[in-house]
Amino acid sequence: MPTAEHRREAGERRFGFALITASDSRTHADDRSGAVARERLERAGHRVESSRLVPDEAARLAAAVETALAALGVDVVLVTGGTGFAPRDVTVEAIEPLFERTIVGFGELFRRLSFDEIGAAAMLSRATAGLVGRKAVFLLPGSPAAVELALDRLILPEIAHLLAQARR
Repeated sequence: MPTAEHRREAGERRFGFALITASDSRTHADDRSGAVARERLERAGHRVESSRLVPDEAARLAAAVETALAALGVDVVLVTGGTGFAPRDVTVEAIEPLFERTIVGFGELFRRLSFDEIGAAAMLSRATAGLVGRKAVFLLPGSPAAVELALDRLILPEIAHLLAQARR
């Protein structure tokens, strides 16, 4: 019987990512989380198909994610920012209704790994993920360290396996 490692190796592929930064204050020049995501993805051999900044407004965020999901060549959408508890943090409320299936373990594991790095403040993250059709959407905190953690420890090691399962 094949192990999870064998399935990951057999399903190894390169994917197209859309990057969306939810922020009222960032510009492309100072979007460190977006830059970290791009660097990590390209180093892993994936394509960044698009990158955009969207204000912390639910309707505009949902529209940006729907546009990214509809784009040819996009397999995964990463949204950084707006996953905390500040009044303008509306990413989760805007995007979660689009999910057809929630990847519950992603948020759980993200907070567990974050706890090792930042302690109890990890509980303040509402990071989550889900599937929309045969594509994955990840909602990440806006800090560069959180983006690194999510990509390096969770998303990049499992994205091929996740998408292979979603596309069966």
